[in-house]
Amino acid sequence: MPSRYIRIFDTTLRDGEQTPGVALTVEDKLTIARQLDKLGVDVIEAGFPITSKGEAEAVKSIANDGLKAEVCGLSRALKSDIDTVIDCRLNSIHLFIATSDIHLKYKLKMSREEVLQRALEALDYAKAHGLTVEFSAEDATRTDVGFLKEFYKALCDSGVDRVNVPDTVGVMTPKRMYELICELKKVVYRPLSVHCHDDFGMATSNSLAALEAGAEQVHVTVNGLGERAGNAALEEVVVALKLIYGFETNINTKLIYQTSRLVSRLTGIPVQPNKAVVGENAFAHESGIHTHGVIAQPLTYEPIPPEFVGCERRILAGKHAGTHGLKAILSQMGLELSEAQTKEVLARVKELGDKGKQVTEEDLMAIARVVAGELVREERVLNLDELAVMTGNRVIPTASVRVSIDGKDYVASKTGVGPVDAAIKALQEVLNPVVKVNLKEYRLEAITGGSDALAEVVVKVENDEGHVVSARAAREDIVMASVEAMVNAINKLLLRKRVTGSRG
Repeated sequence: MPSRYIRIFDTTLRDGEQTPGVALTVEDKLTIARQLDKLGVDVIEAGFPITSKGEAEAVKSIANDGLKAEVCGLSRALKSDIDTVIDCRLNSIHLFIATSDIHLKYKLKMSREEVLQRALEALDYAKAHGLTVEFSAEDATRTDVGFLKEFYKALCDSGVDRVNVPDTVGVMTPKRMYELICELKKVVYRPLSVHCHDDFGMATSNSLAALEAGAEQVHVTVNGLGERAGNAALEEVVVALKLIYGFETNINTKLIYQTSRLVSRLTGIPVQPNKAVVGENAFAHESGIHTHGVIAQPLTYEPIPPEFVGCERRILAGKHAGTHGLKAILSQMGLELSEAQTKEVLARVKELGDKGKQVTEEDLMAIARVVAGELVREERVLNLDELAVMTGNRVIPTASVRVSIDGKDYVASKTGVGPVDAAIKALQEVLNPVVKVNLKEYRLEAITGGSDALAEVVVKVENDEGHVVSARAAREDIVMASVEAMVNAINKLLLRKRVTGSRG
């Protein structure tokens, strides 16, 4: 296909925030808006101002922040809604009204003629106030096609700037979406956009089909957030447009992973491990066949270069691992074993995997030490010098830590919901000047019996560059085991920074 420019309309802050369980503060929304602007989206739908005072405040803050992107507010085809958008000092509005017979009968209780008349009145009012207007026919894909064409044609004739085709309940298929857009393009002579939901898991496919058919803009959300099953995912649509279709967007793809993690953290919605493009496993390889191929030539099993989206490849040790992959992991850890030693390490890794055990880097290091027949001296950048914890039934759990990094001392204290939480927060606080870390996973296992059981703590830690490491520690004291596991993990991140020279 010839190269085309596709506009990216991001609705993470509006439809994405409508994800059940998500409620963003004004500060959260402004932080995400700035990241989206940095990412390069063309339009940021900042919110639905009429819904609450807080929402209007957030939208106004974003509108006044001097962003490069067009900032837009959602509005029903009502004068009161439009006035609220104007009060937020927005220059762009996304108007909508339902057009399907099921919505007309059961929700609006209006005729087709009445809906069209209200839409045109709202458009005229918004244009009279100098707004750029994008207009959506809600539930367009279940609307009679003849009426839908009449509706959009009337809007175009009345000066609308863009029209949007929402697949409100995600019922389209790519073939039907392609055919619908082709049909609408016969009468729509303004830029045409599409907004797809993922109820049947086809939001990305339907969006791409619409763009193939000639749509000029696509609505997306980061991580596919949104009502019910969500919306078309920004990361999936943008990467497919560039690497499969050869179309152009304004997105800086190297910021995609970073943006995904920011939105996940602020919304509290985790990204599923096998999520396309931004999932933890998207660029992870364990199978021996795959690791052999990807080490020789990444294109064998990586259609998307991890660095294209600001991520990195991970080779994992497990029951499916092979010699080539294991050598790569050991080398990254600074271990060079003989062929025989590597095969023995691999055999032991597979044995653990067959027992259903996840093999961490700490496990692998321990196995390699034993197989090598000597203790492999592990360089440490970070040392825990002192830990003090205070807790009780009338005391707020408080922890103080003192660490040294390359001989320089750092001290911090934090409170928490319990002694472990306080200790980990204190460790994160004391390390802020050097490395920012996020605890992605914490697992506690008692590996001996009795009240003096040896507690094994396994942690998975991620730094702000997206590098993820895991580590473990075992002690009778759960707090000490937790802190030591964190220290071990953070040491790995700091050592990797030295070895690779990366920022993370």
